[in-house]
Amino acid sequence: MNIHEHQAKAVLKEFGAPVASGVAVFSLDEAKAAIDSLPGPLWVVKSQIHAGGRGKGRFKEAEAGEKGGVRLGFSKEQALDHVQAMLGRTLVTNQTGPGGKQVNRIYIEDGADIEKELYLSLLVDRTTGKVAFVASTEGGMDIEEVAHATPEKILTIQIDTSLGVTRDDGERLSDALKLSGEARADMISLSGVLYRAFVEKDMSMLEINPLIVMKNGRLRVLDAKVSFDGNALFRHPDIQALRDKTEEDEKEIEAAKWDLAYIALDGTIGCMVNGAGLAMATMDIIKLYGEEPANFCDVGGGANKEKVTAAFKIIMKDPKVKGILVNIFGGIMKCDVIAEGVLAAVRETSLSVPLVVRLEGTNVEKGKKIIADSGLNVIPANDLDDAAQKIVAAVKGR
Repeated sequence: MNIHEHQAKAVLKEFGAPVASGVAVFSLDEAKAAIDSLPGPLWVVKSQIHAGGRGKGRFKEAEAGEKGGVRLGFSKEQALDHVQAMLGRTLVTNQTGPGGKQVNRIYIEDGADIEKELYLSLLVDRTTGKVAFVASTEGGMDIEEVAHATPEKILTIQIDTSLGVTRDDGERLSDALKLSGEARADMISLSGVLYRAFVEKDMSMLEINPLIVMKNGRLRVLDAKVSFDGNALFRHPDIQALRDKTEEDEKEIEAAKWDLAYIALDGTIGCMVNGAGLAMATMDIIKLYGEEPANFCDVGGGANKEKVTAAFKIIMKDPKVKGILVNIFGGIMKCDVIAEGVLAAVRETSLSVPLVVRLEGTNVEKGKKIIADSGLNVIPANDLDDAAQKIVAAVKGR
């Protein structure tokens, strides 16, 4: 689960991280009160969406020369103008896709005198099973370009989970970021604060970009992006309360109600499978034959007719879907149950796009017979390769 920047900063502040004063607002009236409550003379006005690259983003139908989703107000009037210019509009960044995301809230924050911008993040290194800090002296909006062009400027420091962050780890991070004086002392302290927040709140990713050295020599978390392990949210009702469903795909929300693993993608062929490995193979072979998957949908190993029907309906809600491929290996899940679920969904949704079904495993012949005897326009396939070629051909009208 992702949260907004202002929420991430509030969580980090609880653990003692240095963040500026700020207020999240949802209307112009709230914005005016927030601006009046902050001392100035600089107000930073930030669009709040679940995507990075806001500073370089552009609003749909933007006027020539219009700034992005993060703007500086050098007066109360200018700060309020920025809020009015951003609130309710759709911001497109390199992470939102061309559709962009609507800005429903704004974060107004005290400005800072920036001496230097750094990059710092924490994540779980899957190769070692340890939490790792990733640090770079090249912080700011172009960190992706740094990673691509000069990867040697990005350093990774593994943390021994039995010890947690030690002073030596803090010193190594300070060396990596080339810090001295008060900033170095702040980093030694901050490393422990961030690690504790990461572990205690079951974060899957914590990114601070930029972490700044101010002109007074102290560190400050200027931006923060946090993701949480969805499997651990039951332990954190306070974090669950931060969820913003307006930032999530409606189909993914509906899928979660049925305990379906569903991720919306940008292609034209809807996929319904059982098992993550089979899902990846199905998407790969669709791409091999020249089309793109519209989703990742895993109904799991023990799905019933109702769950299969729900999955089918969710896939059909995507207007980009031009065809559907059902690829099921029946182990615990029986092929006849899948067949009945698929046919029920076809009848209930008045299916208007091509549908290819490939079944294999337990009760496969029974499942195939159910489909063959249905009288519905369902294209059977013998194996995965056959299924992929048939759905791609159907979508392309061949």
